[in-house]
Amino acid sequence: MRIDAAQFPFVWIQMAAPGKDPDVSPFTEFEALLARQEVFVLLNNEGTMHDEHEHEHSPEEMKQITRWMKAHKSELRAFVKASIHIEPNKAKRIAAKPFAIVYEKFWGYPLMMASSKEDALATAQKLLSEG
Repeated sequence: MRIDAAQFPFVWIQMAAPGKDPDVSPFTEFEALLARQEVFVLLNNEGTMHDEHEHEHSPEEMKQITRWMKAHKSELRAFVKASIHIEPNKAKRIAAKPFAIVYEKFWGYPLMMASSKEDALATAQKLLSEG
């Protein structure tokens, strides 16, 4: 997973890409974002991930993710306004809606879909301006 916070509070995250430093956990990078104690929006241009890029997590990976999420639930809810995925295909955006409900319950922030980068950035800006 690659996290690019160069345009903070717009944080680009790519699940299928390797991290910048293979010796640094993506959780460590995410913790650094949360430590800023400033609101931000996650943006992803890989679509809905229900295709060849989709990665099935092992049971051990899922345990690690769940433990990390539970340990950081309050910060996630306080500082991550949303995760916005860019998906040009309308059918895929609609199909992602049921998953978005489960996603928000797990992570504590909404998963939103946008049809373009421009739409995603406009939505992100609106969320950030709401405080």
